[in-house]
Amino acid sequence: MEKRFTSTILKNRPKIVVITGAESTGKSTLTKALAKHFNVPFIPEIARQYVEEHNYKYSYNDVENIAKQQVEQLNKLKHSKSPYIFIDTWLIITKIWFEVVFNKIPNWFEAEILKHKIDLFLVCDTDLPWVPDPARENGGEQRIQLQKRYITTIKKYNTPYKIVSGHNTVRIKNALHFLEEIK
Repeated sequence: MEKRFTSTILKNRPKIVVITGAESTGKSTLTKALAKHFNVPFIPEIARQYVEEHNYKYSYNDVENIAKQQVEQLNKLKHSKSPYIFIDTWLIITKIWFEVVFNKIPNWFEAEILKHKIDLFLVCDTDLPWVPDPARENGGEQRIQLQKRYITTIKKYNTPYKIVSGHNTVRIKNALHFLEEIK
């Protein structure tokens, strides 16, 4: 009789859920709400923290450092016993940022994206108004175009995604519904 390999590690690993979308779509709010609901860890938006801490225009090296921090944070959490890990934005969006702002990406980037299995992208809809702040750059039509590009790129990686719409508790309820589908 053939012996089949089964891994309890793979079966019990946390579901990795990325909350993403264009600027000012409620990503951080939704990430925190979901983490609180399930009492699990989350990775905050590293780019925002980085830009706010450094009082200058970011460079290619800065964005690369942000990406490395994203990977480092996930690597720290992905072996936890939590049912979920929520990530506020991820490498796919950072890749697009490299392409849009610098017209190039680091050599290591594509392999790193492929290395990490993301179970679900929750893409926050642009049904919330864009609110300017010092860390935001793309409102109006740019916001809509970037949102389309994010979704197209997520599809390219053949990763499941859902668009999360609604305001306040409706958005959270919709996200929880989508999470039920990946249990």
